[in-house]
Amino acid sequence: MSDREMAQVLRSAKTIAVVGLSSNPLRASNGVSRFLQRQGFRIIPVNPNEREVLGERAYPSVKDVPDEIDIVNVFRRPSGVPEVVDDVLQKRARCLWMQEGVINEAAARRAEAAGIPVVMDRCILKELARLLP
Repeated sequence: MSDREMAQVLRSAKTIAVVGLSSNPLRASNGVSRFLQRQGFRIIPVNPNEREVLGERAYPSVKDVPDEIDIVNVFRRPSGVPEVVDDVLQKRARCLWMQEGVINEAAARRAEAAGIPVVMDRCILKELARLLP
């Protein structure tokens, strides 16, 4: 995805489901999500081991989220991404975003083939700061 396309995704997004969001403030998922909340995004935690994170109810999977999702941001091992893509396709989220170090080419191709734009191996916090200062 080009910088221009990424900036457009970020500009138009309001709701970000964060897969793997932890209530532990020392985890990257928590720090990034806290930053995104402060920027005005609604964060929806997706983690079967959490009940609530950052003041928002947590859901066990993306498909369980009752609201529309603009971006699904993934903080999971690459081997867990195909399952997330299944949910993203079912939910028809507008974008799949895999954080730094989360690389799964097959899952990305599957999402893109279904018309879901994909950002892979990029930190959403860094890209937001870089593209929309």
